[in-house]
Amino acid sequence: MISLRLSRAALSFCLLLLCGGPVSLRVREPLVQNVGANFEAIHYNAQIEPNIASKSIKGKVVIRVVSRADRLASVEFDCGDLTIEAVSENRTPQKFVTEARRLKVTLTRPAGVGETRELEVVYHGSPKRGIRFFPDRSQVYTIFSTSQWMVCVDVPNDKATLSLNLILPAGLTPAANGRLVSQRKLPNKNIAYEWDQKTSVPTYVFGFAAGPFHTVIENKGGEEFRYLVTQFSDDELRRIFLDTPDMLEFYENRSGVRYADHVYTQVLAAGDVGQEMSSFTALGESYGKTVLAKDQDIWLGAHELAHQWWGNMVTCRDWNHFWLNEGMANFMAAAYLEHRFGRAAYLRQIESYRKNYEEVRVAGKDKSLVFPDWLHPTSQDRTLVYDKGAYVLHLLREELGEAFFWKGIRAFTRAYFGKSVVTADFQSAMEQASGKSLAPFFSKWVYLSESRPQDTLHPSLDALARELLL
Repeated sequence: MISLRLSRAALSFCLLLLCGGPVSLRVREPLVQNVGANFEAIHYNAQIEPNIASKSIKGKVVIRVVSRADRLASVEFDCGDLTIEAVSENRTPQKFVTEARRLKVTLTRPAGVGETRELEVVYHGSPKRGIRFFPDRSQVYTIFSTSQWMVCVDVPNDKATLSLNLILPAGLTPAANGRLVSQRKLPNKNIAYEWDQKTSVPTYVFGFAAGPFHTVIENKGGEEFRYLVTQFSDDELRRIFLDTPDMLEFYENRSGVRYADHVYTQVLAAGDVGQEMSSFTALGESYGKTVLAKDQDIWLGAHELAHQWWGNMVTCRDWNHFWLNEGMANFMAAAYLEHRFGRAAYLRQIESYRKNYEEVRVAGKDKSLVFPDWLHPTSQDRTLVYDKGAYVLHLLREELGEAFFWKGIRAFTRAYFGKSVVTADFQSAMEQASGKSLAPFFSKWVYLSESRPQDTLHPSLDALARELLL
């Protein structure tokens, strides 16, 4: 199966390398890894009602699944610490049990290969993770662990579409995935907002934010940009997000793929947050204050926007290859700083990545970027995924040169946009683009299977350090 996929990818690269410019490709802790599961969840139709004052949530979700097995007798979903009230199919109750944050449903009638089924799950809970409530600010937003607030398959390789009916008190402004298609007032004076996410994305980027925000809307380059905030004036908001349209255009050009949605929203919310979600990002209010004080401190905004390509759409198949999401976003943020503010800004950012990585390496905590598992990551592991990952991409850029490196990035992104990837896919793309074997480079820097001197910089970083001193 893997060899067949790689042969198809190789053919795709040969075709894609002939094309230039962005193309439009609209496509359909511990963390559980379910690569090779016997079913796939393809769509969620959810009704979510958060109670900000009590820090609780109630909801129901209809999950559309496709069986990959003959006579599939049961399915399992992630459910965090939620309390499951009922499971049904076509109003027929289904037997279920919950254990170890998993919901197992026994199907009354087994499913055949390729058969589509829909299960409705009703639940409630007071999540401690995955969603944050700020009663004093009347704000709520989700963050990463979707199964803490909605029953789902909470793994990166099972991508799906989403219809979200979000019920909120009057006076709050929401942001969520995809397009807002309707809103209506309910008899109890709450407001029901319906959002439609038509592009398939991993469930960890499903989400929403709501609060007494005011909104500034801009239209540039055929895209709509929405900025939601409570504590800043409209003029300050435009200054904070001045570079967002240019970031989006830069990533489109570097990736060769247009932004997958028609609206991009940035929310300045209470608390310390920097979280990408499909078609929007939640950032802490401190980010806005930082940018107003120093207009070049836009790294976090650039990092989170980069995920709309690398992470949300080109997604690591499992968390063992997480560096393909986070290392890439870190590197692309540095690349944007170079585009916006010049080479020195890029070099300073790369040097910060290198220093963070060096601290881990000197402490004897260096590891392969492809982890044997990602069940209990340490802070050093996260530094490797984010900062070593970005640093290694910089070294690969130095190794290949500008033309071949960016050619490879475009081919990789185009070929796997809307799909799940492993490190071998990325290596193959860069080899196809450059026409050379990168096995020695990946062995040394990615897989850590080749030893190297412990106290010396990579030659290009010696030059980098000298350049920074000039």
